[in-house]
Amino acid sequence: MTAADRQRYNWNLQRRLAHCCVIFVRNNRVIGACRVSPQSPPATKMHRSKTALNLLQRLDRLRTASSGSLITRQMQMVSTAQAAHSRLLWHQAPVRHFSTEKDTARVEEPTENEKKLTVEVEELRKEAAELTEKVKSLDDKYKRALAESENIRRRLTKQIDDAKLFGIQGFCKDLLEVADILGHATEAVPKDEISDKNPHLKNLFEGLSMTRQQLNSVFKRHGLETVNPMNEKFNPNLHEALFQQEVANVEPNTVVVVSKIGYKLHDRCIRPALVGVTKG
Repeated sequence: MTAADRQRYNWNLQRRLAHCCVIFVRNNRVIGACRVSPQSPPATKMHRSKTALNLLQRLDRLRTASSGSLITRQMQMVSTAQAAHSRLLWHQAPVRHFSTEKDTARVEEPTENEKKLTVEVEELRKEAAELTEKVKSLDDKYKRALAESENIRRRLTKQIDDAKLFGIQGFCKDLLEVADILGHATEAVPKDEISDKNPHLKNLFEGLSMTRQQLNSVFKRHGLETVNPMNEKFNPNLHEALFQQEVANVEPNTVVVVSKIGYKLHDRCIRPALVGVTKG
């Protein structure tokens, strides 16, 4: 190998070793390190550090004294040294450890803003819970008020309808006595006396009968109906028993005598019929 080839080889080797770090180890302990960073051709070696120049001189001696396999092994050692140096720097990086309870409490202790936010959140939660209970209470009261108003509306509607139907109940009761008197008057006239020989009595009877019929038609028009339970079963809602008597071949509690007819207004009894029934 000529001198020019040797110089060119050294320069290429220096370029390969740029930005590499060599660590010196003795008995598994790091005793020193240096960084190889050539910036100029080999002719300007005097501007480098003394450590770098010594390293390059050693590399030249190794290159000339050993074969290519030894140079490759040396390069592997340099790479290994660089990796060891990287691990050493990593382990030497400042790491903060909390070894006491005081440091741990200091880290976990919240700041003033966090304390204020926590207090505000708790207050908002309490206020939200109170508002929720208030809304539930008001909603329950509102539903109860709606139900009560609906019940009142239904009762008032029924009362209005009943007033329309039974508003004349008192007036009808007063007219019942008139109807009874007309009935007694027409029944008291003997049938044999009603003839052309006695025209005055005949005309009076016909007038009373027509008045009674007209009154009954008015009662029927307004929903007032007669209750004449002859030969019917006794009904305590429409009948009022005055006496009992024994009658052959008749079922017990059967109406056999009607002393006074009754009246009902739209299925409501305003006067029960006075009757006599058979014994059981």
